[in-house]
Order: sequence, then C-alpha cells, then structure tokens
Amino acid sequence: MDRAGAAAVTGRPAGRPARLPRPLRLALLLAPALLVVVGLFGGGLVQAVLQSVGYRPFLPGAPLSLDAYGELWSDPAVRASIGITLRVALLSTVAAAVLGTAAALLVRSLGRSRPAFAALLQVTLPLPHAVAALATILVLGQSGALSRIAATLGLVDDPAGFPALTQDAFGWGIIASYVWKETPFVAVVVLAALSSGVAELEDAARALGASAAQRLRHVLVPVLAPAVAAASVLVLAFTLGSYEVPFLLGRPFPATLPVVAYQQFRDPDLAARPLAAAIAVLVAVLAGACAVAYLSLSERLRR
Repeated sequence: MDRAGAAAVTGRPAGRPARLPRPLRLALLLAPALLVVVGLFGGGLVQAVLQSVGYRPFLPGAPLSLDAYGELWSDPAVRASIGITLRVALLSTVAAAVLGTAAALLVRSLGRSRPAFAALLQVTLPLPHAVAALATILVLGQSGALSRIAATLGLVDDPAGFPALTQDAFGWGIIASYVWKETPFVAVVVLAALSSGVAELEDAARALGASAAQRLRHVLVPVLAPAVAAASVLVLAFTLGSYEVPFLLGRPFPATLPVVAYQQFRDPDLAARPLAAAIAVLVAVLAGACAVAYLSLSERLRR
C-alpha cells in the first residue's frame, strides 16, 4: 500500500508521523520535574521509613522494630510537640484563610486603585519564611519595635515588661509570622478565582432578581470554596512541616514536630535516630492526610 492509500486508511496526511496519545505526551513532558520531586521527596521518605524501623547500616546487627513509633507518645517532648504543632498549624491556616479571603474581596471592591493594591498584596510573597520570622522578632519581640513603643507611651515600665509574643509557650509569634506570610498567598489565589467571570455571573444573578445574600450563597461561595480550600491545604501542609519559623520564634520545649525531629537527629546517641525518623514520617503522614482531605472536599464541592 502506497502513502496515499495509507493516509486514506489512517486519516493522517502522508508523511506526518503518528502522534502519541495525550496522556503519554503529558507524562513525558512532566517526567523531568516528576523525577526530581519523586527522587528527592520519595527517596527521603523511604529512607526515613527504613530508619524509623531501625535500619542503620552504620550499626551492624541493629534489630528492626517499631519501637520508635511506640516512643512517639511516651516521650514527653514529642507528646507536647504534637499539641503545639497542630495548634499553630490550625490557627495559622484559619486566620490566613479568613484574612486572605477578606483582603481579596476588599481589593475586588476597589475601583481604579485595584491593580495597585493587588500588587501590594504580592510584595511579601518572594520573601523567605526565615526573613519573615526575623521581621517578627524585630516587631513583636520584648526588645522589638512594639515593646519600645509601649514603653514610650507608658503602657509598660520598660520594654522587658512587654508580654512575650515570641519564644512563648503558646506559639503566638509563630502564628503571627505564618499569618503575615500566608495571608497574601491566600488573597492572591482567591483573586485569581474571582477574576474568572464571577462579575458576569453576579450581574446575571442580579438581573434575575437575586438578593445580595443569594448572590453570595449561589455565586461567590461556590467559586471561592475550591480556591480557599486549595490554598488552606497548602498552608496547613506547609505549617505542619516547616522548621525555620518555629526554630527562630519558638521555645526549645515545647517545640513543633520538625524542630523535635531535628533535635533528635542531631543527638550524638545514634539510638535516637529511629525516633527522629519516626517523627519525620509522622509529619509526612499528617501532610498526606491534608492532601487526602482536600481531594475529598474538592470532590464534594464539585458535586
């Protein structure tokens, strides 16, 4: 069969090679990035799981067991860190989601100044979280700007008498740093969702006689819910696994799970290595649970 006949049978012009299926093409395009992510994260996770069960090739004859996972709750440092980690992550996520959504709606209601305020929201996005933590110390620390202003106004006797908002047991400084850094991120995500034809939908609903409450319930909430949920899951997963902000703004005890894992990992006693790996696996499981919860929530929102 010549080329013309083959083209008539296959439906392709003569001389044009066959195209790969779309899923295969997408897989090949994403392969370089996926190999890096899977290699780094997946390899580290596998190594952490192996070390958590006692696999230590540098100690020949070390038995394999699940004792490290049993120590997670029996160790008072780990037990206290679970509470402060969940408290900081949940409060930071809720505050950032509420403030970010409110900021996005405020920027959306502005007129000609909307692009300027939208750009202002993105100023802190490129800043590393370590820089945000240091800025929090300079503002909220007992020798920071706020304490000095309070002492100048006579609200406290001296800056040292200002309430401890950093290196405190509750984690207010950590929460403040996360909220300051993540609120603009949530706002940018919500603004992107609001720019996808929402104004036209609201105009149509208004023309059909829908009240402001009905437009909020039937137009804005269905559009905003997936965006807010996606941003909140990312913030929650990050705050659960972040190390530098709790290390700079928190106490050595109680510390968050990533800080405790690093402390255990640096312990000269190699017998503490499985516990450090088990804590790292616990953090990964919590982040994975956030992703699963988001997928379930997004599926319900689509329905």
